[in-house]
Amino acid sequence: MTAAPHPAREACYVVVGGGQAGAIAVATLREAGFAGRIVLVGDEPHLPYERPPLSKEVLVTPATAKTTLFDASFYADRHIECRFGVAATGLDAQARVLTLADGERIAFDKLLLATGARARAYPLLDALGDGVLSLRSLDDALALRERLLPGKRLLVIGGGVIGLEVAASARTLGAEVTVIERCLRLMGRAAPLHLAQSLLELHAAHGVHFEFGAELASASKADDGEITLTGVDGRVFHGDLVVYGIGVELNVELAREAGLQLDDGILVDEYGMSSAPGIYAAGDVARQWQPASGRYVRQETWSNAQHQATSVARAMVDGTPCEPDLPWYWTDQYGHNLQVAGAVEAEQWLTRGESTGRYTQFGVSGGRIVGAITFDNGREMRPAKQLIAAAVPLGDAEALLDIKQDLRKLATSRIKAAA
Repeated sequence: MTAAPHPAREACYVVVGGGQAGAIAVATLREAGFAGRIVLVGDEPHLPYERPPLSKEVLVTPATAKTTLFDASFYADRHIECRFGVAATGLDAQARVLTLADGERIAFDKLLLATGARARAYPLLDALGDGVLSLRSLDDALALRERLLPGKRLLVIGGGVIGLEVAASARTLGAEVTVIERCLRLMGRAAPLHLAQSLLELHAAHGVHFEFGAELASASKADDGEITLTGVDGRVFHGDLVVYGIGVELNVELAREAGLQLDDGILVDEYGMSSAPGIYAAGDVARQWQPASGRYVRQETWSNAQHQATSVARAMVDGTPCEPDLPWYWTDQYGHNLQVAGAVEAEQWLTRGESTGRYTQFGVSGGRIVGAITFDNGREMRPAKQLIAAAVPLGDAEALLDIKQDLRKLATSRIKAAA
């Protein structure tokens, strides 16, 4: 008697990471036509959410802040299985099996790691316990909001985007704010010097105090909760609350256990695939090969999480290579919107419309537009990004800087001329 054949298992794609990249990836898998089983795994109990509002709306207007990407019915309607609040604890790349903290083992055909990053720990400050916070998750933001009361003295450690957004939100709520930065300027990796200076002046005008070149040597907390930080140069800072943002640590533990190739992130090819066939990565944790530039690139931005999750998920379905995404981020501080795209360093910066209170700046190097900044002028960022992506020569700078000229039309004509 011949045994009946075992029914074939339904194809299964798993996405590990319950953040923006993970949610966008599973949505794209369905949109791109994958009809098999999809499982989304996230260690936080919340529905996937966006992080940009955490340091702004969630702190200032929590009652109206919206962070959730999709509601629960979105996943149910698309037959996406969700495992929220359960961490992935093991990944066998050869057997293609993912193990979860509750003991569940999920066999997969393809898997996408969108595990992101966590706030880099600061043991000197963490040892103080209550009153010291970092800001990376929704729970972090809600905990900070409870403590940001008028008159509270807040010490912000780190003068990057997150630190400045927290400072702006805290001042809006009536807290006293001191920003402590170990370097001699703000936003050393994310903004040109002139922009950093403008942000310094904006915050100073709103009452924020700055301490530069301050390396902490010790930290203590009194019985009444007052926190004292002492710098190596003897400067002393007192506060009721400390928030630090000193960078991130990538969540690559699963990838390392599975033997994937790592180098400042999970190395992936132009399709988003890692060194292990069938295993992909996207978002903060992925360092992707870009054939045009001949190098690996990793970005920690909302834009990259959105774009790369979409393009890698499509590659998983139909094998389409990913299009590189131009670096771009934005920040909102004191009601002003600032956007930065492309290179943050350039030979010169040219300004369009500064006298109007809103402006666009173009960074030029080697006679080409390589970067752009908009201040309360976000409608011009799209054409500016197009000019950067097309490596358009500067050409007639006078026309480019004339605010009477429509930048969208200028960009279109110049890109056509350069093609």
